[in-house]
Amino acid sequence: MSENKKIRILIVGCGNMGASHATAYHHMPEFEICGLVARGESKSKLNQSLQASYPLFEDFDSALATSRPDAVCISTYPDTHEEFALKALEAACHVFIEKPLADTVLGCERIINKAKETGKKVVVGYILRHHPSWIRFIEEAQKMGKPLVMRMNLNQQSHGYMWDVHRNLMKSLSPIVDCGVHYIDVMCQMTRSKPISVSAIGARLTPDIAEDNYNYGQLQIRFEDGSVGWYEAAWGPMVSETAFFVKDVFGPKGSVSITAKDAGSSGKSDNVDSHTKTESIRVHHAAIDTKNEFIQPDEWIDMTDEPDHQGLCDREQAYFLKAITENIDLTEHLDDAINSLKIAFACDESVKTGNLVKL
Repeated sequence: MSENKKIRILIVGCGNMGASHATAYHHMPEFEICGLVARGESKSKLNQSLQASYPLFEDFDSALATSRPDAVCISTYPDTHEEFALKALEAACHVFIEKPLADTVLGCERIINKAKETGKKVVVGYILRHHPSWIRFIEEAQKMGKPLVMRMNLNQQSHGYMWDVHRNLMKSLSPIVDCGVHYIDVMCQMTRSKPISVSAIGARLTPDIAEDNYNYGQLQIRFEDGSVGWYEAAWGPMVSETAFFVKDVFGPKGSVSITAKDAGSSGKSDNVDSHTKTESIRVHHAAIDTKNEFIQPDEWIDMTDEPDHQGLCDREQAYFLKAITENIDLTEHLDDAINSLKIAFACDESVKTGNLVKL
C-alpha cells in the first residue's frame, strides 16, 4: 500500500462500539470509510451524527463485494464474529474486531490461522490495553510482590436501550465471558504467571434469557505463582449498584486501587464512559516500623486528564493503523486474546457443571 493511498474501511455494526470506531476513522486522514453495515436504523443515525453520506448496506456479503475495502471493522454481536472475520480475510482485508475474537475457541483458532495464511492483520479490541491509567495500574500492581490478590468487578444496572443490548449479547455469551476477557487479560498481565485452574458461580435472574445462560456470574482464578483473582459481572434492571466498580490489587508489599469517585457513583453502572474511568489510583505501602505503624503515607496518582471512551477508541484505531503500515507482528496480541477467552470459557464451564476446571 502506497504512503498516500487511504485505507478503505468497511464498518460492520453501527451500535455503541461501531459508532465510536467509525468516529475515529472519520477523523483519521489515513482512513476512508467505504460503507456502513447494519440491519436497523443505527447506520443512518451514524451518518447523521458524523454529518456524512457514507454508503449504507443491510447485508455484509453485498457490502464486502460492492465496497471492496482494504480493511473491515467488526463490532457486531459475538456470534457473527467468526463468519465475518473469515470472509473479510478471504477478501484480503485487514480486520479490527471487537472482543471477544469469536464465540468459541475453535472459531478464534480459525481466524488466527486465516490471518497467518493471508498475511493480513487482525487486531482485537482490548480497550484497556490502550488506556494510560490501566497501564499504570498494572505497572503499580507488579511492584507489590508475589503472590497477588486481584479483585475486580463491573456490575451494570442496565435499563432502556442498554438492557436490549445486554439481552442480545446473552444470546451468545454470558457477562463473565463477554466482559471477563478484559479483566482476565489484566490479571494475566499483572501476574505474568500461568493460570492453572478456575471455579465460577452464576445465577439466572430473568426469564428474558435462555434457560442455560445466566446474567450474574463470578469467577475465581488460581495462578502458578500462588496469585489469585476474582471477577464479578452482572447485567440487568435488578442488579445492585452498591460496589459495582471494584478494581483492587494487593500483595506482600501493599495494595493498588482504582478510586473512581464520580464514575463509581450511583446511576453510572451502565454508562460506557464510566467502565474505563480511573480518575485516581491509590497506592498503599505495607512496610511498618517496630510499633507496627506504617512508614509511608498512601500515594494518590491523579488520572483526571485520562482519555474518555472516544479517546480510547481513537487510540485503538491508531494502533490498528500502525499494525498495518508498520507490519507489526501480532502473534503475541492474538495469543493473549485466545488465552483470555479460553480462561473465560473454562469459567463458563465451571458455572454450568458446578466443578473446578483445571487449565
